[in-house]
Amino acid sequence: MHFFDFLRQNILLIWLAASNIAAFAAMGIDKYKAKHNKWRIPEKSIFLLAALGGSAGGIAGMYFFRHKTRHKKFTLGFPAILCIQVGLFTLICLQ
Repeated sequence: MHFFDFLRQNILLIWLAASNIAAFAAMGIDKYKAKHNKWRIPEKSIFLLAALGGSAGGIAGMYFFRHKTRHKKFTLGFPAILCIQVGLFTLICLQ
């Protein structure tokens, strides 16, 4: 494995870890804000975090915090995004 391949894969792993932590946290923060009748995180922003690599964290946060579990666009959308991301990640790692 060349140095640049190693570097590319590690940057990708760090990016995925950070985006998943951010998506998980966003679900928790939005749940807290919903319970306390405060300004909410827009759904578009939560989906953007998922699309940027945080879909697994978003799914984990959705069920951990029991938030958005009745919304089909989340219960179907996050897993669909995750499937696409797993496919892309596999393609990148196999190169």
